[in-house]
Amino acid sequence: MNITTKKFKYVDYLWDDKKAAALNDDQVALFLYRSNILGADLRITNYGGGNTSCKTIEKDPLTNEKVEVMWVKGSGGDIGTLTRSGIAGLYTGRLRDLKNVYGGLSDEDRMVGLFNHCIYDLDSKAPSIDTPLHGLLPFAHIDHLHPDALIAVAAAKDSEKVTKEIWGDTMGWVPWQRPGFDLGLQLEKCLNDNPGIRGIVLGSHGLFTWGDTSYECYINSLEVIEMASEYIEKKIKEKGSVFGGQKVSSLPKQERLEKAAQLMPLLRGLCSSENQMIGHFSDSDVVLEFINSNDLARLAPMGTSCPDHFLRTKIQPLVLTLDAQEDLSDSKAILKKLEPAFETYRQEYADYYNTCKKPNSPAMRDPNPVIIIYPGVGMFSFSKDKQTTRVASEFYINAINVMRGAEAITSYTSLPRQEAFDIEYWLLEEAKLSRMPKEKPLSRKIALVTGAGGGIGKAIADKLAAEGANVVLTDINEDSLKEANATYKRDVSTYAVCDVTSYNSIKEAFDKACLEFGGVDIIVHSAGLAISKPIEETTEKDWDILQNVLVKGQFELAKVGVEVMRKQNLGGNFISIASKNGLVSGPNNVGYGTAKAAQQHMARLLAAELAPDKIRVNTVNPDGVIVGSKIWEGAWAEGRAKAYGITVEELPAHYAKRNLLNEIIYPEDIANGVFSLVAILDKTTGNIINVDGGMANAFVR
Repeated sequence: MNITTKKFKYVDYLWDDKKAAALNDDQVALFLYRSNILGADLRITNYGGGNTSCKTIEKDPLTNEKVEVMWVKGSGGDIGTLTRSGIAGLYTGRLRDLKNVYGGLSDEDRMVGLFNHCIYDLDSKAPSIDTPLHGLLPFAHIDHLHPDALIAVAAAKDSEKVTKEIWGDTMGWVPWQRPGFDLGLQLEKCLNDNPGIRGIVLGSHGLFTWGDTSYECYINSLEVIEMASEYIEKKIKEKGSVFGGQKVSSLPKQERLEKAAQLMPLLRGLCSSENQMIGHFSDSDVVLEFINSNDLARLAPMGTSCPDHFLRTKIQPLVLTLDAQEDLSDSKAILKKLEPAFETYRQEYADYYNTCKKPNSPAMRDPNPVIIIYPGVGMFSFSKDKQTTRVASEFYINAINVMRGAEAITSYTSLPRQEAFDIEYWLLEEAKLSRMPKEKPLSRKIALVTGAGGGIGKAIADKLAAEGANVVLTDINEDSLKEANATYKRDVSTYAVCDVTSYNSIKEAFDKACLEFGGVDIIVHSAGLAISKPIEETTEKDWDILQNVLVKGQFELAKVGVEVMRKQNLGGNFISIASKNGLVSGPNNVGYGTAKAAQQHMARLLAAELAPDKIRVNTVNPDGVIVGSKIWEGAWAEGRAKAYGITVEELPAHYAKRNLLNEIIYPEDIANGVFSLVAILDKTTGNIINVDGGMANAFVR
């Protein structure tokens, strides 16, 4: 069989000969290409998991002699998105010379610092703790991966025996050991004791494979994973059931989503007792098979096996005892049922910490669960941002696959708690966390913005997202929403078509916010329209649409949004985008000005009512936002021009000249006003900020 056309059933063969040929035999570029396509398949390794390397011959800039250099993924990188800037280049010889100064397991942390003395490429990323695992092996190209199938083998009882049964003498095996220099020595010894092997299984951890070329390494990795996958599926068929069979029936899809949307804000509030969290929900077939099974109660408390899993998911999930058919409409009653489970989880985590800690252990981290399981409904995850919580969910799905495979092979084994703790609270892991960038002002916040398909609403969403918030864009025009949503990176935004005059439509938008991110912290009512007519030309239809969109819409938004915020018990912000016209009596403006005044006073009334809930309500009054505003694209501009006796083309200059600062007001200026209220003026409520360049007749006082 021509290996380049071999079909793989359990992994994706993604090598493209044309793309590889275009790299002109650049071994580092080929290593990066291999890394990226391996990282594209979550069955092979997850975000941030695993590492890859290659070795090349380079000219030493100090001696002009040829030396071997190892290029390896740097600390904290992701092979799926790895670029040249994310790798470290080290003198292989110097790295191997560190064997002469290694002082044993107690010397591991010091060794990581010595890796910097082996740097060849001065633009290197900080070398990771896995660097010696690659450097002490002689192969030109090496993959260290965490495929579900391989970790299932690694985490199965009698793992060494199972390894031999699958691959015979072609694979080595080493028992569990924390990553570091000594594990590199163990890999080196395994290879010396078993010359000619194609790879090594790391107990409870993962896989090492290699090749003389990047392509041969890639194929070797895929073939080894494929063999393990085939073996597991055969065992599952022989066994006839997975996880002891089904115990709980799943609700229909739509009911699961409705339950999840109802429950998410409550869970978010409970998970945010120390630090505010962002949520994620999954009800995939893999998840449901596990959480509805007879073996859930036995397997979930055992915890995960692979370090990459539990570092992101915590050692074990919280399993809710709510019935799938539970009526969730009484949030206070449900909260009373949930609180004891969270208190128990936090106490058990504290016990785990206090039992396993050492004199130099970092302080205990947030004891709240990351993964929460609701049998019959789905799996929730909560972490500091959307990417982290989504990845945690993906990692727990990997852990489910591992348990599934290990149980089919023999039985699943997890890491001892002390070993898990030593990874979770490793000083090097703590140092990595301390190097993380400072969080932005609105990190961990979720904002829902109406009228966000363009104009002022989109500018507001842009500003809030730039400052760290997740944004839920709503608008009545889906095409505009799709275009607006496409401007954000993954894990930043979502959108919902929303008619603010409809309670049901608003409810669906908030359900989307809850399902996507866990709830809502900031609500901005920016949806609007403007009609400028003298009273004799203002129709009842004109009046009704202004009242419905601007006033009723604000009321319905507040009503639904406050319900979500109260479930979370995290406070919040409601911002009304009103207008200078709500304060100033101008001609041809009775319908619009009245509606805007109603918005302003409603905000004051809500501020007084919601203050005990720490929900702040404020107003931003724009004026003269002509450039970039959707309102000025239609008849409003003509009406305003007529009122002032000028042409439409003269409006921007007219509005700029009439304010005290003689400034043109842009949508971005309104967005800055919103940001100041939600992020800076944190003790302000019931207030009005005019963003109009200074209009004396609109001064509030």
